Amino acid sequence: MTPFGQKLRELRAARGLRLKDMAAALQITPAYLSALEHGRRGRPSWRLVQTIIGYFNVIWDEAEEIERLARLSHPRIVIDTAGLSPRATELANLLSERITLLSSAEIEKLIEAIPARPRRGTSRNA
Repeated sequence: MTPFGQKLRELRAARGLRLKDMAAALQITPAYLSALEHGRRGRPSWRLVQTIIGYFNVIWDEAEEIERLARLSHPRIVIDTAGLSPRATELANLLSERITLLSSAEIEKLIEAIPARPRRGTSRNA
């Protein structure tokens, strides 16, 4: 499951919505909505994210959080380390090989250790 999928499922459940009904309102298939919730589909389009925000009638901080989670929810990410240091490439490879072995607590520590910075362009973060 992706962060966006988890949030989507929480919003839907909190409002007592059936997946089938929500999918119809968003003009997408129930299978696609289910795949988004379970992380079997890549990051949703900007247009779909905006449609979801409108559907749930959320504003400001919650809308920004949904957009942020959508950006961070590509389940098959590729890290391009070309031009970076050998240690950066080593880190990317270690994470790729061992992420399934990390506990939730270890993942939280790693996330906290990475400073939040504004996005620079879209080439590495897209």
